[in-house]
Amino acid sequence: MTLSVLPKLKNLPSSLLIDGAIRIELEEGIPIFRVSSRVQDRIEELLLEQKAAPLDSEEEKEMNSYEEIDDYLSFVNRTIRNLSISRTQQAS
Repeated sequence: MTLSVLPKLKNLPSSLLIDGAIRIELEEGIPIFRVSSRVQDRIEELLLEQKAAPLDSEEEKEMNSYEEIDDYLSFVNRTIRNLSISRTQQAS
């Protein structure tokens, strides 16, 4: 099994508190990385603001950074899940 190249993040949103930003959940024994409820609340706040009026440039940059983090975590989670599935199939 070949793995894709791990994407690189350009930066993190300045509003992102590093402590408590990510939580780990187990799904069928596989660790899954998700943003914390505080980060999710901020994303939802930005989405609501965006529906009411265009975001200002700082909020737009923040939103784009959150989208990058989401893409990154999705990639990491897929990779971990695929590795786990591959190892389970090889063990059978």
